[in-house]
Amino acid sequence: MDTISLPDRPKPSKTQKQKAPKPPKAANAPNPRRTEAAKPAPDDTQLMFKVGFLADVYQERSVESGAIDKVVTRFPPEPNGFLHIGHSKAIAIIFGFANQHGGECYLRFDDTNPKGEEEQYFVAIEEMVKWLGFEPKRVTYSSDNFDRLYALAEALVERDRAYVCHCTRAEVIAQRGGGEGEGKPRYACPHRDRPTAESLAEFRAMRHGKYEAGEAALRMKQNLDDGNPQMWDLFAYRIPEKEHRKHHRTGDKWRIYPTYDFTHCLCDSFEGITHSLCTTEFELSRVSYEWLCDELEVYKPMQREYGRLNVSGTVLSKRKIVELVNKGHVRTWDDPRLYTLIALRRRGVPPGAILSFVNELGVTKATTNIELRRFETSIRRYLELTVPRLMLVLEPLTIVIDDLDDDHLDMVDVPFSKDPTYGSHTIPFTKTVCIERSDFREVDSDDYFRLAPGKTVGLLKVPFPITATSFEKDSNTGEITVVHAKYEKPLDGSTPKKPKSFIHWVASSPAHNSPIKATVRAFNPLFRSNNPAAHPDGFLADINTDSEQIFPHAMIECGFEEIRQRAPWPAEAGEKEFKDAGKSSPASGVQQAAPGPETVRFQGMRVAYFCVDRETTKDDLILNRIVSLKEDVGKD
Repeated sequence: MDTISLPDRPKPSKTQKQKAPKPPKAANAPNPRRTEAAKPAPDDTQLMFKVGFLADVYQERSVESGAIDKVVTRFPPEPNGFLHIGHSKAIAIIFGFANQHGGECYLRFDDTNPKGEEEQYFVAIEEMVKWLGFEPKRVTYSSDNFDRLYALAEALVERDRAYVCHCTRAEVIAQRGGGEGEGKPRYACPHRDRPTAESLAEFRAMRHGKYEAGEAALRMKQNLDDGNPQMWDLFAYRIPEKEHRKHHRTGDKWRIYPTYDFTHCLCDSFEGITHSLCTTEFELSRVSYEWLCDELEVYKPMQREYGRLNVSGTVLSKRKIVELVNKGHVRTWDDPRLYTLIALRRRGVPPGAILSFVNELGVTKATTNIELRRFETSIRRYLELTVPRLMLVLEPLTIVIDDLDDDHLDMVDVPFSKDPTYGSHTIPFTKTVCIERSDFREVDSDDYFRLAPGKTVGLLKVPFPITATSFEKDSNTGEITVVHAKYEKPLDGSTPKKPKSFIHWVASSPAHNSPIKATVRAFNPLFRSNNPAAHPDGFLADINTDSEQIFPHAMIECGFEEIRQRAPWPAEAGEKEFKDAGKSSPASGVQQAAPGPETVRFQGMRVAYFCVDRETTKDDLILNRIVSLKEDVGKD
């Protein structure tokens, strides 16, 4: 007997493209308390449920109409990989829909395929759902229903609505017209009309180990005359290869496993799901979904489909990410250059920024295709209103202000934000400060407004400007090592002329633990094009070799320590629980969890947005660049 693998599920037709709705205009920033991190960008994250597609879906089966007692939804990921940015839309829609209407949402692991299922994926998926700010009513597993599903499969056979098939993959494809779109006549499997008792005996033989992978499978007896390929006798049960037969939760109990097409609608039915929300790739499957519920006379949930979220300029498939990791192009699955949710968290993207991004895209049946820069623009806008500001120098250049005393010390008051509710802090200003190396030029020009010999600039928040007088160079490399300057404080006490530009700085003051030294990792796109998969030599040939830039000698002002202590920034979505870190819960007495390092977020003035990386130690501070400052990149 030939051994075969099951053919792919018939693919649905492409949906018509539609323009995504314009994002709502942001309102004014709220006023948080001085001691707390600010609230997120004030987009109404519930707007997508109040108007448009999702509002219409609710009206089809609403509590107010009496059709249901409460809304019940489910998020059903397969535990064979880490969630990515595309999944964030599904999570926001499915959990948010239930929350909006006072209902419940289950996190159901669709664990019907033992191949590739691992404990780390179960843990990471639940963790990411909670990080985005959602709490499942229950965590369930399709495998909890294996006995019940098997009983219903036997019932379907007994009703003559399923049969055991022994055809090869090529034979099944031919039965379906020689492949989708080829237009050849469809015809029935030769086993389709075998006696019910014979199919039932064969199905039980499959369970007891008579057949190996590909030698037998249970197919549903649907409607071959239907124009919908999802009615062409889909598979209900299959036999996996021996090495993939052991299940993560049920062990060696089962030799056969139900398919998605058989399992999904029935588990929805068991759990009383009212609105089964999924992407439009399953739109044609709605017919088979409803067919199976009707044939087995079980409760039938309402399936509705929305357009998925695609992000260009990166790769999201598990196979490709594994290849990136194994070949050393990225460190691991949470490398900040990837777009898995664990990678975005490590990079410092706040969960609230992701929810705001999904909301501003809106929800329709059209697929949403977004470039990375659009996503980063949304993150930048969110961070502008939610994180404090500090001064950070990536490539320090020493400035010695010669006319100040060696022990000169001014404590300069610097606000954490334009919003006064963030508070302020004081930092030392001394004879020796460091500025960004790019903020000094050996040769001046008319279109350059920062520091150069004989030119005056202001130091942010310092009372008086400085003028460069001379500089020193390394005799071997020719690199400028020190710039000498004078402090432009008028002797007569008059107000000095305001300089044309101001630059950031960090002073040397060991007594104030200034500067704080750090290594900064600045991330650029991992690929050079918007479609790495289209490269004729494969997606790896599109790798950007400059996707990570390391600044090993960065310096931060001492206000950083207060920012670290007051994290998370912001205390929203799944990080809201961290605002009382270290305190005990009144109900349980259990101490609240401490925020992760990535919740220490801030804007490095004139540079970029940053967070603390998880590889930071007591002695080595590592920062990740979240996004650049759009308006300041490349500005002179």
